[in-house]
Amino acid sequence: MDSVAVRRRDEELNLELHPRQQSAFSTIATELLYGGAAGGGKSHLMRVAAAVWCAQIPGLQVYLFRRQSVDLEKNHLEGPSGFRELLSGWVKLGWVVIVAGEIRFWNGSKIYLCHCKDEKDRFKYQGAEIHLLLIDELTHFTEKIYRYLRTRVRAPGLNVPPEYAGMFPRIMCGSNPGNVGHSFVKAFWIDNAGEYALRRMSRSEGGLLRQFIPARLDDNPSMRENDPDYEARLEGAGSDALVRALRDGDWDVVEGAFFDKLSRKRNSVHPFTIPADWMLFGSFDWGYAKPYSYGLWAIVADDTTVEDGFGNDTILPRGCLVRVGEDYGCVKGSPNVGTRLEDEEQAARIKILEGKRKVSYRVADPSIWSKGSGPSTYETFVKEGLHFKKADNTRVGPLGHNSGWAQVRSRIAGDEDGRPMMVAFSTCKDWWRTLPVIQHDENRPEDLDTNAEDHAADETRYAALSRPWAPVRRKKEDRKPNDYVAATNNSGTDGWI
Repeated sequence: MDSVAVRRRDEELNLELHPRQQSAFSTIATELLYGGAAGGGKSHLMRVAAAVWCAQIPGLQVYLFRRQSVDLEKNHLEGPSGFRELLSGWVKLGWVVIVAGEIRFWNGSKIYLCHCKDEKDRFKYQGAEIHLLLIDELTHFTEKIYRYLRTRVRAPGLNVPPEYAGMFPRIMCGSNPGNVGHSFVKAFWIDNAGEYALRRMSRSEGGLLRQFIPARLDDNPSMRENDPDYEARLEGAGSDALVRALRDGDWDVVEGAFFDKLSRKRNSVHPFTIPADWMLFGSFDWGYAKPYSYGLWAIVADDTTVEDGFGNDTILPRGCLVRVGEDYGCVKGSPNVGTRLEDEEQAARIKILEGKRKVSYRVADPSIWSKGSGPSTYETFVKEGLHFKKADNTRVGPLGHNSGWAQVRSRIAGDEDGRPMMVAFSTCKDWWRTLPVIQHDENRPEDLDTNAEDHAADETRYAALSRPWAPVRRKKEDRKPNDYVAATNNSGTDGWI
């Protein structure tokens, strides 16, 4: 176990961190998410970081947030590893004072214990000057709260020691998957970025250096030593999705997810060249202020062995739907905000995605046939050379089955041998970003939450209900040995040809 030594006069306070926590403490990232599995040592890291940096940087203003005030008391102030115990030596010597939600250091540094239960509460911090923002259990907060608190992160005039040059002001967050903020946290830190990857964000996204460092139970040996039965309790948390989220830190599963069987390990495949005799078709959900979604699908003609998204072989059975490409009209970094492209521009992007391959048919939301004062979206698309047929828009059948969603979920779950009948290329980023986190409608459990970012899900339903069929099975002697070819990085087509 590594330790961080803090010296003040002749007294030393040793604050121990495990290697994974140490990497999060030492990173140059200024917008960090450290987390994943329960028991990974997130809260302890925040307390140690706050104490060390307050001791080393005079006048540092640290704001530590939990959603509710009671959690601040239980999780950070009290207990054997809380601030009172952690700083007890300095408190006894009078170098630190803990009073009324504040921890005051001898050099003018302070730790403020804060909460922000409702979105309206964020304005309580309008005048705050936050040098270090710590948010424990970030997914308990809404995106609106987080974005506002981030605007309060600033450090004019803060005298930072040379070893911390460029590292302040900064944000450190900890969280497990799930809860109200899961989608935005996953979109900000997990999607389209590898673990440990450093990304300088645009000005519209705060301009900070963003990084995700995973934390799992094995990264916190102290938990196993102090509570050896903790992992067993995680195993008994309830549903498979909740266990995977808490035990494994799996951001692709959410408790109460509508597509509860959807998993990257089962339904993700590495991009490959589509054999010439596989049928291609498209599905489309129109959008303007909200995102539009166009999916390009292939139908497996014969049982085919391909590489899954994790480097292992997997068998795609005949009739399986493969999402080989997508065009998703969403503003980058702003989930569920449309690009406001006109119909002609959307058509042009779809044609670029399809390239020169033959697309047998396309299905679309019946709303594109609606007419206002001018031509319908369908008429505009036809003018641009794209023809569609009306999709079956059935969401839920009379008894909750025989519906579009039932078709999608059945395909995701797979055939009688457990082989998936619907998979998606790992490059279909927005499909993988949105589908795993969609919840059930609270008032109509057989339907999904239509307030969610459901555009890719809707066009997936259109695809599943379009009665896609596989071409006539060929005789083995007619099959070419190179019908399946792994995609190369220079194919220029997102992995399908």
